Amino acid sequence: MTDGRNERQINPVLPGAVIGVLGGGQLGRMLALAGRAMGYRFATLDPTVDSPCGQVADWQITAPYHDREAARRLAERCDVITYEFENVDAGVAALLEQRSRVPQGSRLLAVTQHRMREKRAVEAAGAPVAPWREVRRLEDLRNAVRELGVPGVLKTATGGYDGKGQRVIRTEDVLEEAHAALGGDGAELVYEQFVPFEREISVIAARSPDGETVSFPPAENVHRDNILHLSIVPGDISREIAEEARRLAENIADSLGVVGLLGVEMFQLPDGGLYVNELAPRPHNSGHYTMDACNVSQFEQHLRAICALPLVKPKLLAPAVMVNVLGEHVEPLLTFLARGGERELLRMGITPKVHLYGKKEVKPKRKMGHVNLLTDAPEAAVRWVQTCGIWT
Repeated sequence: MTDGRNERQINPVLPGAVIGVLGGGQLGRMLALAGRAMGYRFATLDPTVDSPCGQVADWQITAPYHDREAARRLAERCDVITYEFENVDAGVAALLEQRSRVPQGSRLLAVTQHRMREKRAVEAAGAPVAPWREVRRLEDLRNAVRELGVPGVLKTATGGYDGKGQRVIRTEDVLEEAHAALGGDGAELVYEQFVPFEREISVIAARSPDGETVSFPPAENVHRDNILHLSIVPGDISREIAEEARRLAENIADSLGVVGLLGVEMFQLPDGGLYVNELAPRPHNSGHYTMDACNVSQFEQHLRAICALPLVKPKLLAPAVMVNVLGEHVEPLLTFLARGGERELLRMGITPKVHLYGKKEVKPKRKMGHVNLLTDAPEAAVRWVQTCGIWT
């Protein structure tokens, strides 16, 4: 899919140019920090005053994402525009395409904003997904459960992240309540068969405008309360499964005509098979380890792709464990740092790299930062996370 890209747009956007970021959260912040080191300037559009990205950008336009006049002002200021998360207004992205260079394109955004379109696109790319059914009425849900069984997961087709917008169905007597809670008749829902997976993994693929595609080493992911807790690289993943995961991710990126990054979340089944779970057309939480553990970070790679610069073939320079810092972890982490806890880790052969996002309001379950633990013994780093008292 081309989404308006043409030969003119394949000309590289060189350092010194202004990159616009639709969205001002932590992903935009880390994009801007990586891009500043490359020599780019940044503008961001976000409704939050002094947003994480706005703190490090040259300009912030403070306005809702659906504000088309604000989008026009962003387009006028920027040489190329990217989005840092997929729940932005696809109509605004389409408007920006008409006025500026938006290599990711609005069609990719529209596909990944909608679970049914996303699943069909993954299947069209030749990648397997868990059995699923479209649900628009309560009777559809009953039929889906009869066909696919329980347990399963009922999800909204649009919106929802970190476990929001979904209900686990374990028994048929909760169907009516779960259906009503997610919008009832007329709402677009998806029922997915529960997959008895061995582990969750993800691959970050990058694709340039000329079709060059590369991917980062897969991460093994551990979730708590449907929020990513740990990413371990290399995880407990065989070489064959890792290669297949990268192949699937790169094939999907090619099929969708991605320009930039595509995060591909997968389930590894007991027999070694893989199901694709979700896509993210942007930098991904599970790729944060690349900031300190690889020869190129996911953020620099994304900028290289959207600016039509050569991609770097990713290499893992050191094993790493990435652990998310949620609101409830901030104070214990700062206390640990204040008492010199980093020395303890260094004596253990673990090099900690702390990344905080500059969010002013600390809330439980809100992503406030992450820590990359570089070590030759990832299992020791995981044990430390489990016992240090910060992430209890």
